[in-house]
Amino acid sequence: MDSGNRTKSSLTQRPSWANLLKHADEMRSTTLRDLFTNDTGRGERFTAEADGIFLDYSKNRVTEQTLQLLLALANETGLRGKIDAMFRGDKINITENRAVLHVALRAPKGEQILVDGKDVVPEVHEVLEKMSGFANRVRSGEWKGATGKHIRNVINIGIGGSDLGPVMAYEALRHYSDRSMTFRFVSNVDGTDFAEAVRDLAAEETLFLVASKTFTTLETMTNAHTAREWLLSKLGGDEAAVAKHFVAISTNAKEVAKFGIDTANMFGFWDWVGGRYSMDSAIGLSTMIAIGPDHFREMLAGFHAMDVHFRTTPFERNLPVLLGLLTLWYTDFFDAQTVAVLPYEQYLKRFPAYLQQLTMESNGKHVTLEGTHVDYETGPVYWGEPGTNGQHSFYQLIHQGTRQIPCDFIGFAKSLNPLGRHHDMLMANVFAQAEALAFGKTAEQVKAEGTADWLVPHRVFEGNRPSNTILAEVLTPRVLGQLIALYEHSVFTQAAIWNIDAFDQWGVELGKVLATKILGELESPADPALAHDSSTNALIRRYRASK
Repeated sequence: MDSGNRTKSSLTQRPSWANLLKHADEMRSTTLRDLFTNDTGRGERFTAEADGIFLDYSKNRVTEQTLQLLLALANETGLRGKIDAMFRGDKINITENRAVLHVALRAPKGEQILVDGKDVVPEVHEVLEKMSGFANRVRSGEWKGATGKHIRNVINIGIGGSDLGPVMAYEALRHYSDRSMTFRFVSNVDGTDFAEAVRDLAAEETLFLVASKTFTTLETMTNAHTAREWLLSKLGGDEAAVAKHFVAISTNAKEVAKFGIDTANMFGFWDWVGGRYSMDSAIGLSTMIAIGPDHFREMLAGFHAMDVHFRTTPFERNLPVLLGLLTLWYTDFFDAQTVAVLPYEQYLKRFPAYLQQLTMESNGKHVTLEGTHVDYETGPVYWGEPGTNGQHSFYQLIHQGTRQIPCDFIGFAKSLNPLGRHHDMLMANVFAQAEALAFGKTAEQVKAEGTADWLVPHRVFEGNRPSNTILAEVLTPRVLGQLIALYEHSVFTQAAIWNIDAFDQWGVELGKVLATKILGELESPADPALAHDSSTNALIRRYRASK
């Protein structure tokens, strides 16, 4: 990052930061090969475990001293107090003056979490009970469409956190879903998204879940109104049918009723839940319908188990803290710009995409909580693909490219669909890839295989490329909750140390405002007076001429 003449931040002036800079210089000449050669017990000691989630972080470019220095930084920046403040319900989202309490969404009955002096846990469970009753009615066939037919198709209409979470959870937990039902998700304002979602569905058997807190989100409500028109065109125009085929996940009762939805079928949530942290709120209604209330509550229990671990476990054994500190180590001291998340489980195929919003919308910030420009890197790019697919595409760059890309491998001891040797082969690749990244292949090893001298450089693997390996027994709803919360709290750890607000997202606003203005110019019957830059003006004129 070009810091120019910016004033040094309080973070970079801390003694622990200076110590880490010096230590990082020393570590650049240390290889993972050396670390393992000199410490035969490293692979057993650099591990941590929480309620069945096992983390092997031994293949990172760290020593005990590195961890001590990172932990010192965490302590110097007040991480413990910031964790307590979040769980206490303090308004740590300072730019919106809001508490940040996604942890309350999975708090068991009897716990007390206060917002402005009011315990919010009873409200959470009231909504959960309402969701459970509705989900059971749909799953059992008690809820019927306008023509008396059972609901066979559920379409979630949302965007951002109101889409990515439900999509990911449905795919992740498809093994536990009701296979007699079809679930689809519409988010893109591109008409193709909606058209393809309903192309082969019967309207009389289709239920739409419209997820928008304000019920004014442009993309979501555009798709919702298109869905309404589609339904009415298929069912003879009877507007009473809307209430049988639409429910709302919203807090705007007036707009919900205006749309034609019975407000008794409106499921609310709270301003202390950010969109990207909301999949275990009413936003997860499609997930609950798919897998049933019992499995949904099992997922919530997994979230809560990781919450408790994060809040109570010493930092040196705390999985989210360790993940967060390692990410910060590479981002700020080794110029790593991305993190690859590589789940070796086909059901987790949307997990990296989900993490993109969770991590990048949270920590893609360039100013501190005080509004001063940071003089250090924040928010690496998260990306990835499932299983062995990536090995035949982008792993080439990870192994032999010029960029350092820390990797998180996620694997499971058991397959939900055991077929012959498949799972052993899959897991062999998890362990092999992490080993290859760490230790590589020297020129001497390549020559010993009889490789021609001219070809040797092309077949050398430098190694020394860091990775974590995260293992669990099998992918269950509980384990999914644990994994999501693991990354949620890793994100929080990074933000707390970087002194940024992980819970606002002003970066999405400017484009939306400009798009609203430009939309009017695109649709104007008369030639509009354009006052954009010359490029945007020309593009608007070209589009209007092509329409």
